[in-house]
Amino acid sequence: MIDTENKIEVNELIQNRWSPRAFSSKPVEVEKLEALFEAARWAPSAMNEQPWRFVYATKDNPEAYNNLLSTLAEANQVWAKEAPVLILSVAKSNYSSFEGRNTHAWHDAGMATANMAFQATALGLHLHIMGGFSADKAREVLQIPEGYEPVSIIAVGYLGDATQLPEPLKIRETAPRNRKPLQEFVFNGTWN
Repeated sequence: MIDTENKIEVNELIQNRWSPRAFSSKPVEVEKLEALFEAARWAPSAMNEQPWRFVYATKDNPEAYNNLLSTLAEANQVWAKEAPVLILSVAKSNYSSFEGRNTHAWHDAGMATANMAFQATALGLHLHIMGGFSADKAREVLQIPEGYEPVSIIAVGYLGDATQLPEPLKIRETAPRNRKPLQEFVFNGTWN
């Protein structure tokens, strides 16, 4: 039986990982950005396919940055435009080693993105992973080839000032973090 009454200790990188909406304009150092992608490279994947791909842009390249930003839902653009780095995660739809759809590609791209999130935390950076974007627009403006599926857009940067956010976002940003209790999503033997 899993003990759900006591606080269970987990690695501090997991505990301290957080997805803010308030980002500083401070640029992310190239070495730190490379470390994020290196962390993604070491993620596990089904049959070692490593189906993840990433398209990124920094504010040093305004055209590429604005292309990525333009794929986001307006509600996400409001705050994500302050992040110094935007990344699109992409999953390769089919296996490379044999014919067939890789039904685990999105899961594996998520594993690579999780590795990036923990590496970011270790480096004093933050990631905010977003599903609120247009995959069709991303395919078009970023020239994503057939056989690859846009998964998420990730804002990357240093923590900014939450008081600079619009009011509804400021409230969400400063609210206490919460998580579901284990008994809501962990089942022993059978569902429930």
